Amino acid sequence: MRAVASLAFAVVFVGSLAAQVATGIAAKADAYIKAAGIEGAVLLARRGEVLLAKGYGLANHELGVANKPETKFRIGSITKQFTATAILQLQEQGKLRVGDSIARYLPSAPPAWNGITIHHLLSHTSGIPSYTDGESYRERMWERSGSPLAYIRRFQDRPLQFDPGTKFRYSNSGYFLLGVIMEQITGMRYQDYLRKNIFEPLQMADTGYDWPGTILKERASGYSKSEAGQLINAEYLDMGQPYAAGSLYSTVLDLYKWDRALYTAKVLSAKSIADAFRPNPLEWANGIQYGYGWGISRVKGRTAVGHGGGINGFSTVIWRAIEEDAVVIILSNHDDAGNVGKSGRELLELILADP
Repeated sequence: MRAVASLAFAVVFVGSLAAQVATGIAAKADAYIKAAGIEGAVLLARRGEVLLAKGYGLANHELGVANKPETKFRIGSITKQFTATAILQLQEQGKLRVGDSIARYLPSAPPAWNGITIHHLLSHTSGIPSYTDGESYRERMWERSGSPLAYIRRFQDRPLQFDPGTKFRYSNSGYFLLGVIMEQITGMRYQDYLRKNIFEPLQMADTGYDWPGTILKERASGYSKSEAGQLINAEYLDMGQPYAAGSLYSTVLDLYKWDRALYTAKVLSAKSIADAFRPNPLEWANGIQYGYGWGISRVKGRTAVGHGGGINGFSTVIWRAIEEDAVVIILSNHDDAGNVGKSGRELLELILADP
C-alpha cells in the first residue's frame, strides 16, 4: 500500500510540476508578445498540450473588434505547404512523379521549361522568375487575374534566371504552376481539392481560399503603415493572383490541427512527410534550407521546420520543433513580416529552453 501511495504522490507531483512549467512558459510568452507589439493571434504548444492560445490587439480597428484564437487571417505563403502536400498526395496516388517535366502537364509551356521538373518547382530551384518581383507587380495587384491557366502568360516568356537545379531562388511562380498542375490532373479547382482532401479530413472548418466576396465570419481586416508611420488599411489585392502560392486563410486553432496531423498518416504517408522535410543542399537564407513547402533549420540544437507568410495587411509564421513536438503559430493582421518571423523563432526557443 505504501508503494502505491508513493507512486500516486509521484504522479501528482510530476503533474503539478508540469503544470507550473506550462504556466511559466505561457506567462513568459505573453510578456514577450506584448513587448514585441504583435497584433493578431498566437498559439504555442508542446507534446500535445496547448500552452498559450490568445488574441492580441484588434481584428478591426474601425469597429473595435478584438483578435482571438478563432479569428481568421490570410496566411500568405504558409499556403505553400498545403500546395506541396496536395502534390505529394497525387504522387502517392500514382497520378504524377515529382521527377516529371512540368511540360507534361502544362499545355502552353514554353520550350525553356522542358528541363524543369515538379521537384524544381517545389524546392524553388526551377529558375523561373517570381511573378511578384519588381515594382510593376505592385502596380497591377488590383487587376482581375482571370483563370490560373491564363495568368501564366504574364510570366511564361520571361527568361530563366539560371539552369534548373543549379541555384535556389524563392519563386511564387513555381507554386502558382503547381496549383495549375493540380487542376490539370484532378479536374478540380485548387480550392476544392484542398477542401476535400486536406481541410475536411482534418476538420479544419475555418480554413479556405480567401475570396473577398465571400461573407466570412471572424475575418480580420488587414493593415499596413503609411510612410509617416500611421496605421492604414492594406492595399487591395485580387486574390486570384497569389493562388496556390499564398491565397489561403486560417486560424491558429486550425493550424494547430494541421501540426498534429503531421505526426500521423492522416493526409500524407511517413515517407511523403519525410520528403517534404528533406532539405535541399542549396541554402535559402540564414542557415535555412528548403524542402517542399517548408524551410528546415536548427533551433537550440533541434531540427525545426517552418515557413513565414507576407501578404497585403498580414504577416504570419509557423515553426515546429519535430523531435520535441513543439509548435509556434503567429497570425498577424499587420504586414510587418520581419517582426513576426523573428518572434516565431524566438518563441520556439523559449519553449525549448524549458526542461
